[in-house]
Amino acid sequence: MKLTVTSVEIKNIKANALVLFLPKINSSKIDYFQDLPLFLKKKIELLKSSKQLPEKSNEILSLFTFDESKFEKLIIVGLGETKNINSEIIRRAASLAAKTAQDFKSIKLAFYLNKQLLSSDTQLNFVSKISQSITEGVMLGTYNYNKYKTSKKKASIQETIFKVDKKFQNEVLIGSQIGRKISSATILARDLANAPGNEIYPETLAQAIQNSAKLYNFSATILKKDQIEKLGMGGIIAVSKGSSKPPFFAILEYGKDFIKSGTTVLVGKGVTFDSGGISIKPSASMSEMKMDMSGAAAVIGTFKSIATLKLKTHVVGLIPMVENMPGGNSLKPGDIIRHHNKKTSEVDNTDAEGRLILADSLSYASKYKPKVVIDLATLTGACVVALGHHATGMMGNDQNTMNELSKAGDETYERVWQLPFYEEYESQIKSDVADVKNVGGRWAGAITAGLFLKKFIGKYNWVHLDIAGTAILEEKSYYSPKGGSGVGVRLLTEYLMNKNK
Repeated sequence: MKLTVTSVEIKNIKANALVLFLPKINSSKIDYFQDLPLFLKKKIELLKSSKQLPEKSNEILSLFTFDESKFEKLIIVGLGETKNINSEIIRRAASLAAKTAQDFKSIKLAFYLNKQLLSSDTQLNFVSKISQSITEGVMLGTYNYNKYKTSKKKASIQETIFKVDKKFQNEVLIGSQIGRKISSATILARDLANAPGNEIYPETLAQAIQNSAKLYNFSATILKKDQIEKLGMGGIIAVSKGSSKPPFFAILEYGKDFIKSGTTVLVGKGVTFDSGGISIKPSASMSEMKMDMSGAAAVIGTFKSIATLKLKTHVVGLIPMVENMPGGNSLKPGDIIRHHNKKTSEVDNTDAEGRLILADSLSYASKYKPKVVIDLATLTGACVVALGHHATGMMGNDQNTMNELSKAGDETYERVWQLPFYEEYESQIKSDVADVKNVGGRWAGAITAGLFLKKFIGKYNWVHLDIAGTAILEEKSYYSPKGGSGVGVRLLTEYLMNKNK
């Protein structure tokens, strides 16, 4: 999508639709439309007198202009009380506007950012945050996974134009470019997660990682089955045994020049399809399990994001890739696995496979002597039961990093919620025959899964993010589609950008 910032008069802007944002007006002296052409001001005065102007958040009004303008559609979106305006309000408003324009097959969309809004007392500290949020709202809100549709009816937004006063142009341009890079990376994660299992499986996911590394200037090393075996990664090998498709293990790296400032390791669960194995899942909604590699997709997308943003930070990504299938060679309940750090786990349920491959990866992460390790995984249905689809479950041993992720989550609206990590829960995963058991019974399933992972971490700060509810959405929302949401990319990018300041 092309981004343009201009200060020319509105009547000279070549766009199919013009978008106006309108906070709730508490004073008759405030005129948010003083710079508009006369014919538009007359329309707005008429709407105002008839009390049709949308002022509340998420209210929208669209109308044809039939006038001397170069655009045929005027879209007004309410923002609510000025004091409550934040990045999420802007993001949602831009998404609503873009989807409305898209319905009318508009391909060029102009946003009028008046001085009153940019200078008003909102929760947004920088003008650049407004343009970043608008760009994210447009790009993410109009996303549609239609690769396999023979008829693509929706028009795509080809250009977003920002009409602003000259003194704001540079900040608006910077913010919009940041928004485009982060959104593009999120869309990559969405595309990977939404792709069917016959397109994305361990080998092709590994190829996608290598392609991304070449395109976006980070390194990627792909380990094959024999190399994984030599490293003693018993969990990855065991889970993959039921599939005809071999496992792979990816090591991504960005920012070697900044290694002295410390290393962040990101680990993403890459189960490209999860049938449950011998402990097979019910057939209803099993098709969603093509998205069980959403943690891996988030790590790949984050690497694209931080590489295109050129952050000055050293990040390593670890992605174990397997397919969990039933078969004659499949992992069985009662089997015992020896992992990378030599600890053993008893398999009580083969559908708790994600933690088995993450155990090897988290152990391997010690090699990099990291400051912090963050893993992302669609790990437990229990987390969806606890938090639904609006918050990611978070737990770990590093409160500072969890606080920083909470802050990043509030800004991006990829919100996280800390779950208790009390030692009393550990008794549920005690095994009679191995060091640990891979399931802990019905209660507190998200927490016991996290405590299982804790057995395999090294001497580093660690945070576990259970994205089962936020990565796979049952319904679309403002700028998130039904299906793969790409969650984690914006959260981790914001977190790393904050660390990079």
